Amino acid sequence: NFSRVPEFILLGLSDRRELQVLFFTFFLLAYIMVLLGNFLIILTVRADPKLTSPMYLLLCHLSFLDICCTSVISPRMLVDLLSQRKRILFADCIAQMFFLHFTGASEMFLLTVMAYDRYAAVCKPLHYTTIMSRKVCWALVSACWAGGFLHSLTHVLLTVQLPFCGPCTIDNYFCDVPLVVRLACADLSVTQWLMAANSGLISLLCFLVLLTSYILILLTVRVGFAEGYWKVLSTCGSHMAVVTLFFGPRILIYLQPLSAFPSNRHLSMTYTVFSPMMNPLIYILRNKEVKASMWKL
Repeated sequence: NFSRVPEFILLGLSDRRELQVLFFTFFLLAYIMVLLGNFLIILTVRADPKLTSPMYLLLCHLSFLDICCTSVISPRMLVDLLSQRKRILFADCIAQMFFLHFTGASEMFLLTVMAYDRYAAVCKPLHYTTIMSRKVCWALVSACWAGGFLHSLTHVLLTVQLPFCGPCTIDNYFCDVPLVVRLACADLSVTQWLMAANSGLISLLCFLVLLTSYILILLTVRVGFAEGYWKVLSTCGSHMAVVTLFFGPRILIYLQPLSAFPSNRHLSMTYTVFSPMMNPLIYILRNKEVKASMWKL
């Protein structure tokens, strides 16, 4: 109701036609890989009665969130790559921001829960069934979805109450909260600190919890199971690489002040495209049970 701008113009990835065709081909293939890989994981876990541990329930939800998060961005980006003028209505922009942060924050919390699950399995094996019972697991998953919803709702409520009177150009291929808020015709000193705390600080805290859990796992394995240390180190290293792809750009993007905020299109690709594409590969290749179930399926 406070907006005087009916639509925004997205500058996209490039204004050169030959690069747009190249980007369209690449991101179409990437989107297909995300859909196929994550749907295959969900189908495998649901079809095999042996894959009933909390780890596979969490993996199922991670795959679903990857599909949702990428689907908020990729279809419109692919259409815009073939369009001359990339317009997005104000209401559509707000909706895109809401669902992107809803799924992104839920995945952020879920990755933290998965790290806690691995820590409990390795460091507290005798108490694992109690620590991560079915009831506790579903409660943690529900908390991840609820946390993502509240996180996203806060961003949207802070954005829609701002007055927008122009300019209306967003230097990215989707509506990102900092780039949209920076266009508001108002004092943003309080808003930027609230948004930095809601996104950047929470991302940093979750990443530190993840890092701590992996360090504790490695220390536990090194002391008690020296013969399997290098295997666990390899697995944790690959997981940590994918997690860093997801958390690193978010921390860099959302902890910056709005006045110094640059175009983040290249950083954004890592957690909107590459991370959802890498998750199925890492979690399939590093898990013998999932690979065996997929071959049977």
